[in-house]
Amino acid sequence: MINTTNYRTCPDTGFKIDLSADKLIKWNAVSGVVFLLIGGLFGLGVALTRWPAVHLLPADWFYLALTAHGFDVLLVWIIFFEVAVLYFAGAVLLGSRLAAPKVAWLAYWMMLGGAIITNIAVLRGDSTVMFTSYVPMKAAPEFYLGIIIFAVGVLLACIVFFGTLVIAKQDKTYTGSVPLVVFGATVAAIIAVFTIAAGAIILIPTLLWSVGYVGHIDTLMYKIVWWAMGHSSQQVNVVVQISLWYALAAILFGAKPLSEKVSRTAFLLYILFLQLASVHHLLVEPGLSSEYKIFNTSYALYLAVLGSMIHGLTVPGAVEAAQRKKGYNKGLFEWLRKAPWGNPAFSGFALSVVLFGFLGGITGVMMGAEQLNIIIHNTLYVPGHFHGTVVVGTTLAFMAFSYWFVPVLWQKELVMPGIAKWQPYLFGIGMGLVSVFMMGAGTLGVPRRHWDINFSDAAMAYEFPGAAHLMMGLNGMAALVGGLGAAIFILNMVGTILWGKPKTKAAPAAEPSTDTHGAQVLASHGSAEGMSVPGTFTLAMVFLVAFVLYYFVNWKYLAGVWPLS
Repeated sequence: MINTTNYRTCPDTGFKIDLSADKLIKWNAVSGVVFLLIGGLFGLGVALTRWPAVHLLPADWFYLALTAHGFDVLLVWIIFFEVAVLYFAGAVLLGSRLAAPKVAWLAYWMMLGGAIITNIAVLRGDSTVMFTSYVPMKAAPEFYLGIIIFAVGVLLACIVFFGTLVIAKQDKTYTGSVPLVVFGATVAAIIAVFTIAAGAIILIPTLLWSVGYVGHIDTLMYKIVWWAMGHSSQQVNVVVQISLWYALAAILFGAKPLSEKVSRTAFLLYILFLQLASVHHLLVEPGLSSEYKIFNTSYALYLAVLGSMIHGLTVPGAVEAAQRKKGYNKGLFEWLRKAPWGNPAFSGFALSVVLFGFLGGITGVMMGAEQLNIIIHNTLYVPGHFHGTVVVGTTLAFMAFSYWFVPVLWQKELVMPGIAKWQPYLFGIGMGLVSVFMMGAGTLGVPRRHWDINFSDAAMAYEFPGAAHLMMGLNGMAALVGGLGAAIFILNMVGTILWGKPKTKAAPAAEPSTDTHGAQVLASHGSAEGMSVPGTFTLAMVFLVAFVLYYFVNWKYLAGVWPLS
C-alpha cells in the first residue's frame, strides 16, 4: 500500500510526485544551471580570445578557460540536468516512489564534490589538459579524481533510476508499456552505464599514472578508450534531448508519436550502434586498421544515423498530426504557422530540432567518412560541430523543457515572461552562427586548439586567408549574442525559483485545477491516429537535398585539396 503522505499532487498536471524525488529533481536541475553559468563564462572568454581584434586572454589563461569550459558544460551542466530528467521520468511520470533516496542524495553530493574538485584543479593552473586530457599531458591527480568521483555519483543515480522502474512495476503504478519518454530515459541510462565503465577503464589507470604508481599509458590506447567515454557521453545527451522533444510535443500539442513501436526501435538502434561512432575521432590515427575505421564509421554508423533520421521525421510528424487533428489543415504548413511561436518552450523545441539536424546531424555524418574526416580533423570545424549538437541541440532542448518544467515543479510564474519569448531565438541563432562560423574557419584550416590565429609568437609566420579572420570575428560577435540568450535563461530560471509569484498552493488535491491533456499524453503510451503529414515529409525532403548537396561539396573540396594526376 502506497503512503500518500509522502506525495503531493501537482495542480497543473495531476501528477503524483514523491516528495523525495521532488527535492532531488530541483537540486540537480539548479546545480546544473549554476555550472552552465560557470562554463558559459569560460566559453565566452575562449570566444573573445579567438576573435583576433579582441584576443582577450593570454595563452595560459586561454587553455585554462578551454579546459574548464569543456568540463563544466559538456559534462557537469548537462549531466546534472539529465539526472533530474531521470528522476522525473522514473518517479513523476510513472507516479512511483523514488528508490533509495539516501543513495540518490549520496549520488548528488558525489557529483557536486567531484565537479568542484576538478574545477579547483583546473583553476589552480596545473591541470590545463583540455577536455580530452590526452596523455602524455599530465594533470594533477585531483583532476582525474574529481571526474571519477563525479562519474561514480552518476552511476549511483542511474542505479536509483533503474530501482525506481522496478518499484513502479511492482506497485503497478502504470499499466501496459512505460511511456515513450520513460523508455528514452531508460535507453540514456543504459548508455550512461557503458560510458561510465569506459571512463573507469581509462581514468583510474591515468590517475595512478599521475601519482607515479603506473609508469606508462599508451597514447593510442588512451584515445580509443577515452573516446568510448567521451563520445558516448554525448550520445546520452542526444537520447535525453530526443526524449524531451517527444515530451514537449505531448505537453504543448497533446501529440503522440506517429508509430511508438518505430520510435522505440530507433532508440534501441542507439544502444546497439551509436557508441561505434566514437571511432570518427580516431580516423587519422596510424595505429588503427582501415578495415576497423571503415566498418565503424560507415556500415555500423549508418544504423545509428537511421535512428536519428527516424526521430527527425516522427517528432515534427507527431506535432503536425496533432495540429491537423485540431483543424489546421490549410496547405502544407498551416499547422506550423499556427504553432505557438511566442511560447519559449515551443520556439526552443523547434529551433533545437532544426538546428541539431542541419548543423549537427549533417556535419556529424560527413565527419564520420574516413576520407572526408582528414580535411577537417583537428581544425575548428570539430568544435563547430560540437556546438551544433550539444549547444543548439541538447542545451536548447533542455532550456525549452525548463520553461514548462520549472514553473510546474516549483509552482511559480516566470519572472520575465516577455523577454523569455526572445531568449530561445537569441541563444539558438547566436550559438547556431557560432557553429557555422567555427566550421567555416575550420574549413579554411584554422586549428581547433591554438590560442592565436595570427601565430604572433611563432618562429615562422603563417597567414590565414582574410576570410578566416572574418569568420573568427563573426564567431566572437555571435558568441556574445548567444551568451546574452544564455544569461536571460539563467536569470529567468533563478529569478522564477527565488522570486517568482506563486501559481497556487501545491497542496494535495483530488482534481487538478488546469487542463491536463498534454500531461496525460506525456504519461501514456500509444501512437497517433493519423499518418498524413505532408508538411513534415516536404521538410524531410528539404533536409535530404541539403544533406546530399553538402556531402557532394565536401567530396569536391577533398578532390581540390588532394588532386590526383
